[in-house]
Amino acid sequence: MKAFLQRRLGWVIGVVGVVIVAVVAGLALSSGGGSGSGSGGGGSADVTNPARWDLPALVGDGRVRLADFKGKPLVVNFFASWCRPCQQELPDLAAAAKRLAGRVSFVAVNSKEISASSGLALARSKGLPEAGVTLARDVGGQGGSGLHDAYEVRNAMPVNAFYAASGKLVYVAPGQLTPDRLKTQLKDLFGVTL
Repeated sequence: MKAFLQRRLGWVIGVVGVVIVAVVAGLALSSGGGSGSGSGGGGSADVTNPARWDLPALVGDGRVRLADFKGKPLVVNFFASWCRPCQQELPDLAAAAKRLAGRVSFVAVNSKEISASSGLALARSKGLPEAGVTLARDVGGQGGSGLHDAYEVRNAMPVNAFYAASGKLVYVAPGQLTPDRLKTQLKDLFGVTL
């Protein structure tokens, strides 16, 4: 009986240790990925706030901030390399970005991604950088989905968020945008004809 209790106690201590490690790791991830927002006073809590997000660039060590796009309407697309509807939608997004250059800004956020290199490869293969689409990487959440999840569309992918020129979020469209649906949203929300 004593040997049984010792084995049981060893098992319980092991489980408690694993739980403690998991809680600490979860707290570290939920704090915004470990890097500050760089927005001067906002702190990492604002990194994934839809009203004032601040994300790392998908390439290099720069930042992509909502505040940097004020003055023009903005479309923020969330994509992942494993997402088939994303793969279908991104060429249409690139075409719209090219046609609306100077009138509407576009940001593509690699979210819920297995590896950042996979997301970057997809973005490049669909012509996003050449079309003038700014590329960012989502942080926090479960598996790099903090900003995506903050729009309360946890299971949808892709997602497109539309911001007025003032920087105010005006609409979130979960699911794939067809070219016609994107055209309608741009006209209805921004008065812009594609």
